[in-house]
Amino acid sequence: MSALNLTVRFACEIAALVALVWWGWPALGFVAALAVGVFWGTFIGPKAKRRLSDPARFAVELAIFAVATVGYWAVGQHGVAAVFATAALVTAVLVRIWPEPTGPFTS
Repeated sequence: MSALNLTVRFACEIAALVALVWWGWPALGFVAALAVGVFWGTFIGPKAKRRLSDPARFAVELAIFAVATVGYWAVGQHGVAAVFATAALVTAVLVRIWPEPTGPFTS
C-alpha cells in the first residue's frame, strides 16, 4: 500500500509543477516550476542533503500543494483542483505514517 501512496505522491509532485507552468504560462510558469522543483529536490525530497525536518517540511509541502491547487483553480480547472488538493493532502499525511522504503533502488 505504501508503494501506491508513493506513486500517487510522485504524480502529485509532477502535477504541482504542471499547475505552476499552466498558471504562469509562458515565462513565469517555467520559472516558478523550476524554482519549486529545485527547492523540492534540495529541502523536501527523500534524498535531499539538506532535508527539512517535520513539521517544517510538512508545512512547506502543504504550502506548495496549496499554491498548485490555486493555480489549477485560476485556469478554470476546478474539478482538477479539488482532486489534486485531496490527493496531495492524503499522500502528504500518509507518507508520514508509512516509513519510506529502503533498498537497492532507493539509496
